[in-house]
Amino acid sequence: MSARKKLNVCMIGHGFMGRAHSNAFHQVGRFFDLPYELQLKVICGRDRPKLDSMAAQWGWEEVETEWESAIGRKDVDIVDICTPNYLHAPIAIAAAQAGKIVFCEKPLAISVEESKRMAQAARNVPTLVWFNYRRVPAIALAKQLVDQGKLGEVYHYRATYLQSWGPDRQPEIWRFKQNEAGSGAIGDLLSHSIDLALLLNGGIAEISSLIKTFAQGREVDDAVLLLARFANGSIGTFEATRYAIGCRNRNYFEIHGSKGAVRFNLEDLNRLEFFDVHDSVEIQGSHGLLVTGPGHPYADHFWPPGHIIGYEHTFILTLADFLRSLADNQRFRPDFDDAIDVQQVLAAVEDSASRRTWVEVSNSTSSIRSS
Repeated sequence: MSARKKLNVCMIGHGFMGRAHSNAFHQVGRFFDLPYELQLKVICGRDRPKLDSMAAQWGWEEVETEWESAIGRKDVDIVDICTPNYLHAPIAIAAAQAGKIVFCEKPLAISVEESKRMAQAARNVPTLVWFNYRRVPAIALAKQLVDQGKLGEVYHYRATYLQSWGPDRQPEIWRFKQNEAGSGAIGDLLSHSIDLALLLNGGIAEISSLIKTFAQGREVDDAVLLLARFANGSIGTFEATRYAIGCRNRNYFEIHGSKGAVRFNLEDLNRLEFFDVHDSVEIQGSHGLLVTGPGHPYADHFWPPGHIIGYEHTFILTLADFLRSLADNQRFRPDFDDAIDVQQVLAAVEDSASRRTWVEVSNSTSSIRSS
């Protein structure tokens, strides 16, 4: 293809998510024919030895220790935020005001008010929120089945996000600090489940929740349970916890409708279970679909059918879809407005738990739209 436009990336943060994002920046052009070339221009963080090591390992050209200086550079086009949650808003607002494209990890902010200020500041720049599980091919197929009416009228939506590292970590890490994380399992895990629910089943009208902290003296929640009433008349249950001993990263959902059902578990990322009531009775049952092609979402960009992909590909796919949207001057989903919808639900969860009652969910920022 013709010469590609170069986009220089500044990434702020250099932990687990920094590695996942760096890999996507390197790999996206190898799997997708795009009009952009991404240049890993500068990485920013507070720990200089770790920063230098990260830059050397992942091919970042330069390092900065002050994010204000990094985003103010004229040679930066994209600012990618993968910092502790409390820094999302100030960095995103400053980057947007500087005219940069803004990528941000989830949850978007530590409050609805912060998330709205971020979205307002970014009204005139493209934005991306790393709800990467939307791009799991099996989940994308589930979305197609829902949109095609294969499930019929939805009755039940169930979701759990179960991890087990909560008892083991030291209290000084930022994820356990209220002023840096904002919340615990709610923002870290439940936010992913809520984003997928909004994508697959539409808006949530009302919730009732319970929050629990198991570790004595810990500032944030370890577990959350909630009941939900969806705008489409279906009902839902959600659970997110860091205390599900035996579960490493079980991001699971199932949807039951009048015509069929789907089930997905991230720990078996390449499979989707589908049940169709129209199958003849002697073969009725859940079909385990290996979503690697042919004819499946994104399959043409990776390996032959039956050759599975992994967690890292969800970031590559997110980035590829963003860059294609950018080239076509189209809105990318999920953006900051979509993430506010998630933030509204998370706020309602905390409100309900504190008041021990059902609360309505505000969805005033945008209607729930397809990705």
